[in-house]
Amino acid sequence: MASGASKSAAFMLLILNMGLYFLMIVIGSWAINHGIVRSRETAAILTIPARIFPIYFPMGNLATGFFIILSLLAGVVGFTSSITGLHNVFLWNAPNLHAAYASSLASLSLTLLSMGFACKEIDIGWTDSVLRTLEVVTIIVSGTQLLCTGAIHVGVEDMVARQKNLGGRV
Repeated sequence: MASGASKSAAFMLLILNMGLYFLMIVIGSWAINHGIVRSRETAAILTIPARIFPIYFPMGNLATGFFIILSLLAGVVGFTSSITGLHNVFLWNAPNLHAAYASSLASLSLTLLSMGFACKEIDIGWTDSVLRTLEVVTIIVSGTQLLCTGAIHVGVEDMVARQKNLGGRV
């Protein structure tokens, strides 16, 4: 009984996460391109330690570089995890659920790391509106990815319990 609800919840959350991770990829890619184009003229007026720092972005604050790169990495891993997770959840058997759970857990860990830098950037302050959008999307996708990982975990536990009851024949 719980397996059907968990399957539909995981399926819908994976579709939602796929869209949110794609949005993270688009905004993060734009921010990196904007930083590459404008960093030469902006970093030339900085003092020596900040000028040689490889991750400097002309918008935001000093946490922006780490946040953008980690959010782009989390977006790519999360988008790929959502696509493969959709296939694995659609099949809904033990090996595919374990694979979906492992990839979901990996993307959750990267997303939570990115969310930590988003919270640090919010704490420091002085960010652009595009960066605020990326911060909000990162925080939202952290919650939905946590729910999705939980739904897949419930499916894995249900599958393991059914295998134990049937003597390993599922």
